[in-house]
Amino acid sequence: MVKYLVTSALPYANGPIHFGHIAGAYLPADVYVRYLRMAGEEVLYVCGTDEHGVAITLKAEKEGKDYREYVDHWHGEIKALFDRFQISFDIWSGTARCPQHADTSRTFFSNLLEKEYVFARTDDQWYSESLDRFLPDRYLEGGCPECGHEKARGDECPGCGAWLDARKLIEPTCTIDGSKPILRATKHWYLDLPKLQEAGLADWYTGDDASHPHKDWKPNVHGHVQAMLKDLRERPITRDLPWGVKLPDGVDDEGTKVLYVWFDAPIGYVSATMEWAESQGQPDAWRDWWQGDDSRLVHFIGKDNIAFHMVVFPSMLLGQQDAWGGKNFVLPWAVPANEFYNLQGAKFSTSEGWYLDNDDFFSKYSPDAARFHVLFSSPETADAEFTWEAFQTTNNSLLGGKLGNFASRVLKFAGKRFDGQVPESDGRFDDHEMLKSADSAFAEIGEYLANHQFKAATRSLMGGCDALNQFFDALAPWKLAKSDDADDILACGAVIERCVAYLDLLSRRFSPFCPTASAELRAMLGEAATSGASAWGDENATTRPQFVPAGLAFGEPGVLFPRIDDEAMKAEVEALQSRADSLA
Repeated sequence: MVKYLVTSALPYANGPIHFGHIAGAYLPADVYVRYLRMAGEEVLYVCGTDEHGVAITLKAEKEGKDYREYVDHWHGEIKALFDRFQISFDIWSGTARCPQHADTSRTFFSNLLEKEYVFARTDDQWYSESLDRFLPDRYLEGGCPECGHEKARGDECPGCGAWLDARKLIEPTCTIDGSKPILRATKHWYLDLPKLQEAGLADWYTGDDASHPHKDWKPNVHGHVQAMLKDLRERPITRDLPWGVKLPDGVDDEGTKVLYVWFDAPIGYVSATMEWAESQGQPDAWRDWWQGDDSRLVHFIGKDNIAFHMVVFPSMLLGQQDAWGGKNFVLPWAVPANEFYNLQGAKFSTSEGWYLDNDDFFSKYSPDAARFHVLFSSPETADAEFTWEAFQTTNNSLLGGKLGNFASRVLKFAGKRFDGQVPESDGRFDDHEMLKSADSAFAEIGEYLANHQFKAATRSLMGGCDALNQFFDALAPWKLAKSDDADDILACGAVIERCVAYLDLLSRRFSPFCPTASAELRAMLGEAATSGASAWGDENATTRPQFVPAGLAFGEPGVLFPRIDDEAMKAEVEALQSRADSLA
């Protein structure tokens, strides 16, 4: 049986995350995992905070905090937002707190070094005389040698996105004290990506290596990686820092080097799986996921992480070869990277006040509505954005108007006309055209989710709701109920029974998107809700939902998605702009 090992990009523990992050790597993964489990698949969902690196040391030092204290704070804050979005991991760890992480990272390094995929080189590096220390790349700022951007970092230019050699920065300065550094010789270790490209990376990527199968790459992933593979270079994987994973004993004579954060961070997926296995009382169970022939590794990331998940990390896994118990690691089977998700026409920016206050948002609005809207407007193939107007429309017109209203109309009518019980039905409407349309729409959802097409899945769900509303309106049970004709009364019962059966199916179909609202709908259905709430069920478009036995009692009908009024939305837009203006 296939196993799905699903990861979301380790969020960096140096500040808050926002809806843009949620849309990119976390909510789609959570929905995918929920769907797979409902479909009967075996899944492990792994995540945790990325807790090393220059950016963390810089911010912690600026705030006068101990490094561990600093990452512990953001580890908790980040998890709190995930909890509000109902994102549920099998293991939530962190690279500085996972007991297995440091040793696992050093073993990865040692194996690559032994197999000559890592090599040492002495080069000139920037050194601060005033601070008496070598400066890692992000402690440097200067002009970009590629595009001229004036505030390029030592590793990357925010203007053109180019990977940079810090030594080529134009007139660099130290970000700590503004001093001008000098070049001084020091030893660092490099990952030989060109050599690993020849050793199997290129064959895996193109699909020529049958031992590491994968799905078709998304166009945005393919284009990015193709460009990189044309000019692949060695990448330094060590830094001079006081915080991070130290190199193995006997490697670093100076004792000052730690592994570069983008070397040790993806290893966090492996070490977190080891931590999970240990917690299960099966320490070797991690191998079933990382070395199993039937395991599929799926990375959910944002587009800024494509290089590391499609080039650097697969190279590191390939370079281990059979060093871990004689078996190779699986390589990514799918990498559904998303584009950027913005806010009201501009990028999310905490420093500029352009963000959604999480405490305030979730004190007013439904997490389920937030989940569905982010998916409905997700940046799967192009940048997208959250707007308050669109969120209101999703809540009021789609979730409330199509799904919630259908449930309310049916259950309130049934409660009044049939004493809160499922009526008798002769099955006359089982093959109605509108129900066929609903079947077709609902049958598509699973296929879309399996292929990481979440926007399409939400639209199919709404399409099914449209068809059900049309069925209810076309048959007009409220008119049939007023008839003196016994056959009309039977027809009325048959309409309601079909609507109840489809509400039961609907409660499962929208469960991955809106888990709380789905449970609430099942509570409203009461005894009419079938067992197997956690099962996806038969997706055959020609199969109708099973008949609901007469006499089963409903629960209390309620409002799944309360309306949001125009004044509330106006106030939110004004508050956002006011906060941004105050920080301008």
